[in-house]
Amino acid sequence: MRIALISEHASPLAALGGVDAGGQNIYVAHVAQCLVEEGHTVDVFTRRDDEKQAPVVYVKPGLRVLHIPAGPASFVPKEQLLQYMPEFAEACIRLCNAGLHYDVVHANFFMSGWVALELKRRLGTPFVMTFHALGLVRREHQREADAFPPERVQIEKQLVQEADAIIAECPQDQQDLMRLYGADARKMIMVPCGFDPGEFAPMSRYEARQQLGLDPDEFIVLQLGRMVPRKGVENVVRAMALLPREIYPRLLVVGGESDKPDRRATPEIGRLQDIARRLEVDDIVTFTGRKQRHELRAYYCAANVFVTTPWYEPFGITPLEAMACGTPVIGSAVGGIQYSVVDGLTGYLVPPNDPQALAKHLTYLQAHPALSRALGLAGVRRAQSMFTWDQVATQLSATYRRLLPTMADTAVPARGARRSRLQLVRPRADDAAANAAAAAPLMVAK
Repeated sequence: MRIALISEHASPLAALGGVDAGGQNIYVAHVAQCLVEEGHTVDVFTRRDDEKQAPVVYVKPGLRVLHIPAGPASFVPKEQLLQYMPEFAEACIRLCNAGLHYDVVHANFFMSGWVALELKRRLGTPFVMTFHALGLVRREHQREADAFPPERVQIEKQLVQEADAIIAECPQDQQDLMRLYGADARKMIMVPCGFDPGEFAPMSRYEARQQLGLDPDEFIVLQLGRMVPRKGVENVVRAMALLPREIYPRLLVVGGESDKPDRRATPEIGRLQDIARRLEVDDIVTFTGRKQRHELRAYYCAANVFVTTPWYEPFGITPLEAMACGTPVIGSAVGGIQYSVVDGLTGYLVPPNDPQALAKHLTYLQAHPALSRALGLAGVRRAQSMFTWDQVATQLSATYRRLLPTMADTAVPARGARRSRLQLVRPRADDAAANAAAAAPLMVAK
């Protein structure tokens, strides 16, 4: 099959750990590569957010990343990107009219879904929808902190109705789609996120700590991921203040917008540093800054326990990576974490925003190293049996194939097709002309 993956703000080529670079980037990158390894041809459409980016990046035979001009060629927070989706869609349609053809489109996040719906209506291409996060669920947890435009929920409801298939990433995601959006269970398939066994596998804790220059005797708690408030890192910092100092605790916080911790580049790091200082644990809380993918295995393996306690998490890839490395996980009992982590078998589930509960479980694990090792081994078995990216890609490609025979008879003709009912801000004529010129190099790269 020829497959288009749309991921408007989360490029598979982006450096991870920043505000808008995390699980979705990893998902798109690995799904694309595994689909190509199955023999499919894949193009990833993502927004051009740097004027130095090449229009087309050839990642490997059969896999390209196409940087689509939509809005300024610079970083724009994803909460402000909806206004540029008509430009994004027009650029994609020009490419298709110039000779690119796809059997199926897989949209990632609601704005990519808006673009995919335009492609379906105007070109007849079926699309699969993975939301990665839902606006109504986000509102339940973040309330006034949710900065997305109100149109998001209307768009998501429309996508639930018009997508040809919906990927739910965990049982909670499936329930939320039915409860809040009235999703048809017959259109949904549950396909989790994954990990790469070539990247993440157990190694000696002593060797990992030597590699990273860490103390061999400390009880190391690892927090790794995007530095945003909803990830609940403050909860972990507060739990550290409740641990007895005689167990030699150390919290490593990996992530941020820069390779070295910088409160100006990553304001959330500055906020957390201030909290650690007020709680008098700044001497045992270490912010490492952003790390490259090839460095993460050593961090997972060096830790006694991996902790992730977000308020809201649609799935959560980092718990899988930690489990694959043989490290027990303590996670909040929310979203996909309560599916990937089995309480009492591969780690523990705790309420979000409850540092006392987290500290209790950390102290217990420190006191029972044999149990900790058993949890870690069970995590490896669970991750390898259920959550590899190869398994994810196989399930996705089976979903794509099921759409092709049915869509052959019901495809919407390209000419005269109805336009989207969603009234978004349309691009100005001069912007459209400039973007058409910028997209020209893409059109010849068939």
